[in-house]
Amino acid sequence: MDREDGPRVPEQRTPQPGPAAGGDVRAGDPRGGPHGEHGGPRGGLRGGLRGGPHGDGLHDDLRFGVLGPVRAWRDGEALPSGSPQQRALLAALLLRDGRTATAAELIDAIWGDEPPSQALAAVRTYASRLRKVLPPGVLVSESGGYAIRGRSDALDLNVAQELAAEAEKARAGGDRDQARVLIDKSLGLWDGEPLASVPGPYAETQRARLEEWRLQLLEARLDLDLECGHHAEAVSELTALTAAHPLRERLRELLMLALYRSGRQAEALAVYADTRRLLADELGVDPRPELARLQQRILRADAELARPVEDPSPAPAVSRPAQLPATVPDFTGRAAFVRELSDRLATAEGSVMAVSALAGIGGVGKTTLAVHVAHAARPRFPDGQLYVDLQGAGARSAEPETVLGAFLRALGTQDSAIPDTLDERAALYRSTLAGRRVLVLLDNARDAAQVRPLLPGTEGCAALVTSRVRMVDLAGAHLVDLDVMSPEEALQLFTKIVGAERVQAEREAALDVVAACGFLPLAIRIAASRLAARRTWTVTVLAAKLADERRRLDELQAGDLAVKATFELGYGQLEPAQARAFRLLGLADGPDMSLAAAAAVLDLPLHEAEDLLESLVDTSLLESAAPGRYRYHDLVRLYARACADRDEQPPSERDLALSRLLDFYLSTAARVYAIERPGDRLVDHLEPTTYAGLTFTDRHTALDWLYTEANCLLACARQATGGPRLRAAVDLLWAAQDLAESGANSKMYETAALSALEAAGESGDARTEGRARTSMTNVHLVAGRYREADREAETAARLAADAGDPAPVYWADNDRGIIAFNQGRHEEAEAFLYKAMEGSRVDDNLPGEASAMCNLSRIHLSMGRVSQAITLAQKGVELYERIGHTLRLANARYALGVALTHARRHAEALEQLAEALHRFETNRQRLWAGTTHWRIAQTHLSAQRAARAAQHAEQALAIGCIGGDRIRGSVLITLGKALDRLGQTGRARACWREALALHEQSGAAAEAEEARELLSPLTAA
Repeated sequence: MDREDGPRVPEQRTPQPGPAAGGDVRAGDPRGGPHGEHGGPRGGLRGGLRGGPHGDGLHDDLRFGVLGPVRAWRDGEALPSGSPQQRALLAALLLRDGRTATAAELIDAIWGDEPPSQALAAVRTYASRLRKVLPPGVLVSESGGYAIRGRSDALDLNVAQELAAEAEKARAGGDRDQARVLIDKSLGLWDGEPLASVPGPYAETQRARLEEWRLQLLEARLDLDLECGHHAEAVSELTALTAAHPLRERLRELLMLALYRSGRQAEALAVYADTRRLLADELGVDPRPELARLQQRILRADAELARPVEDPSPAPAVSRPAQLPATVPDFTGRAAFVRELSDRLATAEGSVMAVSALAGIGGVGKTTLAVHVAHAARPRFPDGQLYVDLQGAGARSAEPETVLGAFLRALGTQDSAIPDTLDERAALYRSTLAGRRVLVLLDNARDAAQVRPLLPGTEGCAALVTSRVRMVDLAGAHLVDLDVMSPEEALQLFTKIVGAERVQAEREAALDVVAACGFLPLAIRIAASRLAARRTWTVTVLAAKLADERRRLDELQAGDLAVKATFELGYGQLEPAQARAFRLLGLADGPDMSLAAAAAVLDLPLHEAEDLLESLVDTSLLESAAPGRYRYHDLVRLYARACADRDEQPPSERDLALSRLLDFYLSTAARVYAIERPGDRLVDHLEPTTYAGLTFTDRHTALDWLYTEANCLLACARQATGGPRLRAAVDLLWAAQDLAESGANSKMYETAALSALEAAGESGDARTEGRARTSMTNVHLVAGRYREADREAETAARLAADAGDPAPVYWADNDRGIIAFNQGRHEEAEAFLYKAMEGSRVDDNLPGEASAMCNLSRIHLSMGRVSQAITLAQKGVELYERIGHTLRLANARYALGVALTHARRHAEALEQLAEALHRFETNRQRLWAGTTHWRIAQTHLSAQRAARAAQHAEQALAIGCIGGDRIRGSVLITLGKALDRLGQTGRARACWREALALHEQSGAAAEAEEARELLSPLTAA
């Protein structure tokens, strides 16, 4: 699709009645204007201002608004704007760029061709009243007319125009995200209809002009949404806009593209068909050529159409490269080296050149230190910093002429101006740097001969060089010998050593190799060197060798380079407490670890654990991923585990460390559950813990912890299923069940739950297996796999009853009631739910009773007992409110909203569903939020608001829903009904066809039959 610039409101004319301007748009043509230039309206307080765009301090507290009702504020308080005609006078003055409007022009603006006999006196009266309200000097009389004087940014329209202009600049500069933000800010200044309730022909003209500009801004922002890849999110908004402006072809074009990029090709083509029919019926015209071309490209499945358009980036006037790799966030230690190198770099100003060369064995940390020092020295080199990895320790070091070509490009030299020979490139490089203050970091150099052509050689510049060899033959260099630490790099290094052709042929395998190396430079270099030396190997062969974690460290050695030997150097220098921490922390499977979790593993107070962890960061054996969080390189973790197997005495300490971590997560997750679900007895049935977890004072902090720790918590649970604490691992999944329903963590939760179920089945422990099956029931319910969920719940109830474990029994009854309801077995569902209510009462579990009550409401609703359904849901809401249960109160309001919809009490239903949606979003229950959008869509559809229904149904599809493909199919049926009522029958049919396929696949017979019935009249036609 051709990218179009943003909108511009046509230039404002002198106030007088007439059609709204709009470029070459035909007057009254609702199909939308051209996609013209980016910018905004030229009306407002711009011309003739005193004091420039920010004024001279005069009336800085005065503000005017026309992008809604015409208003004025001073110090944030609204000023009286008077009668409608008085507001019309104020609007006419505000929209004249500070120019004077004559009395005749104002009379024409307010009354048009039929002014009253006392029009002139009335204008003077309105002006007098405004002058009394406004500060002195704002409304002035001159040349027989009036004018408004003030700051340009005092008027919301001018602010909107400036934001649109800045958006244009950002887009032209290639910063689409910033352009989107700026356009959104501009649109956010609108407060309903512009010039609302202002009479007169001039106001009517300007209203149309401003509304057209708002639509063009919306189109520009939606265009940017698609360019940035946000097509799925844009579908919902575009659906609503096309319903509101059915003849605006640009919106239809954007909707077609958004649907196509979302994988909904049939719907995209249906939009075109609907548009062509609508234009023919309403206007007797064909779609514009752009729309027709887009349809043809969709029919051809044009690959270019699926890609965001790349904006050409303008060449910078002055290039200031900033190529330094990121410094280590928590760099500590090496103070003497930092001071020595920093002092040397400080001598660059006033000297020919400062060169410092760091030497040490491979993997010693030369790059880390050099990058840290270079970042600290950036203020001394304002013209930029260049960086290159010369690959001197590898099989194929970088050629100086190649590096010089890259440097010259970074400094702004065009490719056509870069000479071919090394000497010519070096001379041009030095000439380009003349008069500049640039720092050059030449990393991993082979020898002095490789470095010499790359040195700046000019006053004010400096160079830092790292190498495995001491560069005694590099004239004028300050030499520094560095002790052991370990650096890191990435796929680019692997590619340069192995060769681009071999890597590109097996890119995925190459990525596997880099990942297996933990992105550690030495490890990547060793792996790549082995591959480069073995021409008969493929990259896949190397990846397979490195996939075996038990052999990976042994595989990573080549010649005199060995990862394990490098790690041994660092490990051998640790104090006993540091070494113990290094070994034990590596046992956990999570991607990283919080300080509190690490303290549990080490069985140490928080401050002592922090001191140990920070000391390990100093040695580069551990990374600080973020404040208070730590992680290992993958290879370092393997080495730490090998050390634990070899050195940890007694060996039982390894199991004890992981047991403390499991206790920490279980205890803390139980506290999150308790604060989120007050009164729920689940926490009283969990496995007891010996290591205390964290405590929370409010639910938001508790939820923050749960979702921040989700990956680590689930990894711990899965790891523990293979150990002696299986019961605690299963209970951890039960207590953290919110993660199954969150959407973001559902897949990882399912993986952990499957591992727990497999281990529990092998253990012969009925209590543990019953609880594991309870968690799996929830997993299947979230995914809409009702048959599987019913099997798990039935087995869970039987096992729990045999083990004398009451909670899983009534949990299973509640779940089986939900399952039977969704399968249309209403009488069975009712029986299960009454059993669940009774079991909850016996266990004194009020939230469990309320949950069953709300689910019973849904059963009564399906059996036609609407009033009973509403009563039960209301009781559930009251019960949850009484016990202060925040999360499940959302489910109760959801159930009440559904029941009220069936009673056609639409306003009340929407109120309940909106509150449920807010609570689900606050509690980060993404899938429940999506399901609630679907219910809101159904309510709007029942209330004959098809456009709103389509908008919420699109949001449900974009977010996802509880119930998987089965509920997605139901959402598509709702969306199709809404679109059909909007006259978009082609797209509606596409939705119903997809819904039919989903329901047939999931075995939802009733829903599939509904889709067939919806399609049959169209099919017959």
